[in-house]
Amino acid sequence: MRIPIFQVDAFAERPFAGNPAAVCPLGSWLPDALMQAIAQENNLSETAFLVRDGGGWAIRWFTPEMEVDLCGHATLASAWVVLERLDPGASEVTFGSRSGPLRVERGAGGLLRMVFPRRPGRPIEPPELLVRAVGRRPRETLLARDMMAVLESEEEVRALEPDLVAVRGLEALGLIVTAPGREVDFVSRFFVPQAGIAEDPVTGSAHCTLVPYWSARLGKRTLEARQVSRRGGALRCEDLGDSVSIAGRAVPFLEGVIEVPV
Repeated sequence: MRIPIFQVDAFAERPFAGNPAAVCPLGSWLPDALMQAIAQENNLSETAFLVRDGGGWAIRWFTPEMEVDLCGHATLASAWVVLERLDPGASEVTFGSRSGPLRVERGAGGLLRMVFPRRPGRPIEPPELLVRAVGRRPRETLLARDMMAVLESEEEVRALEPDLVAVRGLEALGLIVTAPGREVDFVSRFFVPQAGIAEDPVTGSAHCTLVPYWSARLGKRTLEARQVSRRGGALRCEDLGDSVSIAGRAVPFLEGVIEVPV
């Protein structure tokens, strides 16, 4: 069986930046084990699979080790594939997903704007594993799908070399580390060895928790963010009250066909 594949750098301002995602449009869903094997073979943080569903598309996301319930950068990459290659006359696309409908629309200046669920974290006492993971007691600790450690400065976030064994033991999907930014409203990094990814380059879904926190702390709805991984990525965010808007650019890298057993 031959399946189209696209690789797109999401939240990227130039080639070889942002977070690369693979996107595979399908005629119908493949067996879960086969989609997992494709994601493992691609060896990117996420592979998205798309199937037409009425006037929109259904989407599923796989890391090299597991299926996840929400992924921002692979949704942005999938929107680029739909709006530029599959339905080039469309101005927006809605993906049906395990996290509900996800709408993505073309914005000004090449931005793609996603509307995602809002996932505010609840304050918790930092567990000892978290203190060991980041090498210090965070200013604040919050828990939603992910655990979030708030540090004092961008420099601390950039210099962090977390204990990934400790991160893997946290009772959360992954670890967000964040602080105020020097040139943007806030910066972050995201570590998710639980899903086979030591550090994710740019993580849209983490901003479902980051945006409510920083919107409340800074007293502003519209926020400029940067994920300060080695590749780095820029995100324009807005707290919409019952959801969040996350916008970024996408840069195509590869188009081709993969061969898989029937």
